[in-house]
Amino acid sequence: MDSILSRVASIPRLSRFGWLMALYAENHAHLTRLFAPADLAPGRYVSSIGDGMDLFVDVIETHRYTVELRITYGVIDAVTGEPDPSAFVRLYRDAKQAEATHCYIGKRWQDTLGMFPPPARLIGHRVRMNTFLGKWLEYLAGLGHGVATLKPMPEVAAA
Repeated sequence: MDSILSRVASIPRLSRFGWLMALYAENHAHLTRLFAPADLAPGRYVSSIGDGMDLFVDVIETHRYTVELRITYGVIDAVTGEPDPSAFVRLYRDAKQAEATHCYIGKRWQDTLGMFPPPARLIGHRVRMNTFLGKWLEYLAGLGHGVATLKPMPEVAAA
Protein backbone atom coordinates (compact mmCIF):
# COMPACT_ATOMS: atom_id res chain seq x y z
CA MET A 1 0.00 0.00 0.00
CA ASP A 2 2.86 2.37 0.81
CA SER A 3 4.38 1.83 -2.63
CA ILE A 4 1.11 2.86 -4.29
CA LEU A 5 0.89 6.01 -2.18
CA SER A 6 4.49 6.92 -2.91
CA ARG A 7 3.89 6.52 -6.67
CA VAL A 8 0.78 8.71 -6.50
CA ALA A 9 2.67 11.32 -4.47
CA SER A 10 5.41 11.49 -7.11
CA ILE A 11 2.96 12.41 -9.92
CA PRO A 12 3.36 16.14 -10.52
CA ARG A 13 0.24 18.26 -10.14
CA LEU A 14 -0.69 21.09 -12.45
CA SER A 15 -1.39 24.48 -10.96
CA ARG A 16 -4.56 26.25 -12.12
CA PHE A 17 -2.38 28.40 -14.35
CA GLY A 18 -0.68 25.28 -15.79
CA TRP A 19 -4.11 23.77 -16.38
CA LEU A 20 -5.18 26.93 -18.20
CA MET A 21 -2.12 26.83 -20.47
CA ALA A 22 -2.91 23.17 -21.26
CA LEU A 23 -6.47 24.19 -22.20
CA TYR A 24 -5.07 26.87 -24.52
CA ALA A 25 -2.91 24.26 -26.28
CA GLU A 26 -5.83 21.84 -26.56
CA ASN A 27 -8.10 24.57 -27.94
CA HIS A 28 -5.45 25.46 -30.53
CA ALA A 29 -5.36 21.85 -31.71
CA HIS A 30 -9.19 21.67 -31.92
CA LEU A 31 -9.55 25.03 -33.66
CA THR A 32 -6.73 24.41 -36.13
CA ARG A 33 -8.08 20.99 -37.04
CA LEU A 34 -11.62 22.33 -37.34
CA PHE A 35 -11.25 25.61 -39.28
CA ALA A 36 -7.52 26.30 -39.94
CA PRO A 37 -8.05 29.95 -38.93
CA ALA A 38 -4.38 30.88 -39.43
CA ASP A 39 -4.99 30.42 -43.18
CA LEU A 40 -8.15 32.56 -43.34
CA ALA A 41 -8.20 36.17 -44.51
CA PRO A 42 -10.09 38.73 -42.42
CA GLY A 43 -13.82 38.56 -43.06
CA ARG A 44 -16.93 36.58 -42.19
CA TYR A 45 -17.30 32.89 -42.91
CA VAL A 46 -20.32 30.64 -42.49
CA SER A 47 -20.42 26.91 -41.88
CA SER A 48 -23.72 25.30 -42.87
CA ILE A 49 -24.39 21.63 -42.28
CA GLY A 50 -28.12 21.65 -43.04
CA ASP A 51 -29.38 21.66 -39.45
CA GLY A 52 -30.76 25.21 -39.59
CA MET A 53 -28.10 26.50 -37.15
CA ASP A 54 -25.43 28.17 -39.24
CA LEU A 55 -22.13 28.82 -37.50
CA PHE A 56 -20.31 32.08 -38.16
CA VAL A 57 -16.57 32.55 -37.90
CA ASP A 58 -15.48 36.17 -38.06
CA VAL A 59 -11.76 36.64 -38.64
CA ILE A 60 -11.44 40.09 -37.11
CA GLU A 61 -7.72 40.68 -37.53
CA THR A 62 -4.63 38.77 -38.54
CA HIS A 63 -1.16 39.67 -37.39
CA ARG A 64 2.21 38.03 -37.79
CA TYR A 65 1.86 35.92 -34.65
CA THR A 66 -1.85 36.12 -33.80
CA VAL A 67 -5.31 35.77 -35.31
CA GLU A 68 -8.32 37.39 -33.63
CA LEU A 69 -11.65 35.75 -34.33
CA ARG A 70 -15.21 35.33 -33.11
CA ILE A 71 -17.26 32.16 -33.30
CA THR A 72 -21.03 32.40 -32.98
CA TYR A 73 -24.37 31.13 -34.16
CA GLY A 74 -26.81 33.45 -35.88
CA VAL A 75 -29.00 33.47 -32.75
CA ILE A 76 -29.43 36.92 -31.20
CA ASP A 77 -30.21 37.42 -27.49
CA ALA A 78 -33.50 39.32 -27.36
CA VAL A 79 -32.44 41.31 -24.27
CA THR A 80 -28.95 42.45 -25.27
CA GLY A 81 -28.96 42.09 -29.05
CA GLU A 82 -25.68 40.13 -28.82
CA PRO A 83 -25.11 36.81 -30.61
CA ASP A 84 -25.56 34.03 -28.05
CA PRO A 85 -23.49 31.96 -27.57
CA SER A 86 -20.34 33.55 -28.89
CA ALA A 87 -16.65 33.35 -28.14
CA PHE A 88 -13.86 35.76 -28.99
CA VAL A 89 -10.65 33.81 -29.52
CA ARG A 90 -7.04 34.87 -29.89
CA LEU A 91 -4.99 32.26 -31.74
CA TYR A 92 -1.24 32.45 -31.09
CA ARG A 93 0.44 31.00 -34.17
CA ASP A 94 3.95 30.78 -32.71
CA ALA A 95 3.03 29.40 -29.27
CA LYS A 96 0.32 27.08 -30.68
CA GLN A 97 -2.25 28.34 -28.18
CA ALA A 98 -5.84 29.53 -28.58
CA GLU A 99 -7.31 31.62 -25.79
CA ALA A 100 -11.00 32.42 -25.36
CA THR A 101 -10.67 36.06 -24.33
CA HIS A 102 -14.40 36.74 -23.98
CA CYS A 103 -17.45 34.51 -24.05
CA TYR A 104 -21.03 35.61 -24.12
CA ILE A 105 -23.37 32.95 -22.80
CA GLY A 106 -26.34 34.82 -21.46
CA LYS A 107 -24.35 37.45 -19.53
CA ARG A 108 -21.25 39.59 -19.75
CA TRP A 109 -18.09 38.97 -17.73
CA GLN A 110 -18.63 42.11 -15.67
CA ASP A 111 -22.00 40.74 -14.50
CA THR A 112 -20.36 37.45 -13.54
CA LEU A 113 -17.10 38.65 -11.94
CA GLY A 114 -17.61 42.30 -11.02
CA MET A 115 -15.39 45.10 -12.25
CA PHE A 116 -12.26 44.30 -10.23
CA PRO A 117 -12.15 40.54 -9.56
CA PRO A 118 -9.34 39.02 -7.49
CA PRO A 119 -6.75 37.08 -9.56
CA ALA A 120 -7.92 33.64 -8.38
CA ARG A 121 -11.49 34.36 -9.51
CA LEU A 122 -10.24 35.71 -12.84
CA ILE A 123 -8.14 32.59 -13.54
CA GLY A 124 -11.09 30.40 -12.54
CA HIS A 125 -13.28 32.31 -15.00
CA ARG A 126 -10.69 31.89 -17.77
CA VAL A 127 -10.54 28.16 -17.06
CA ARG A 128 -14.34 27.94 -17.38
CA MET A 129 -14.40 30.01 -20.61
CA ASN A 130 -11.68 27.92 -22.23
CA THR A 131 -13.26 24.67 -21.06
CA PHE A 132 -16.50 25.87 -22.67
CA LEU A 133 -14.62 26.70 -25.89
CA GLY A 134 -12.98 23.27 -26.01
CA LYS A 135 -16.27 21.45 -25.48
CA TRP A 136 -18.03 23.66 -28.02
CA LEU A 137 -15.32 22.98 -30.64
CA GLU A 138 -15.60 19.22 -30.00
CA TYR A 139 -19.38 19.47 -30.34
CA LEU A 140 -19.08 21.41 -33.63
CA ALA A 141 -16.65 18.84 -35.03
CA GLY A 142 -19.04 16.05 -34.04
CA LEU A 143 -21.87 17.77 -35.93
CA GLY A 144 -19.75 17.94 -39.07
CA HIS A 145 -18.59 21.57 -39.10
CA GLY A 146 -15.10 22.05 -40.48
CA VAL A 147 -12.92 23.42 -43.25
CA ALA A 148 -15.04 21.66 -45.88
CA THR A 149 -18.26 23.38 -44.71
CA LEU A 150 -16.72 26.83 -44.14
CA LYS A 151 -17.47 29.34 -46.92
CA PRO A 152 -16.66 33.04 -47.11
CA MET A 153 -19.70 35.31 -46.94
CA PRO A 154 -19.95 38.06 -49.54
CA GLU A 155 -19.27 41.53 -48.20
CA VAL A 156 -22.31 43.77 -47.92
CA ALA A 157 -21.71 47.22 -49.38
CA ALA A 158 -22.29 50.08 -46.95
CA ALA A 159 -25.15 52.38 -47.94
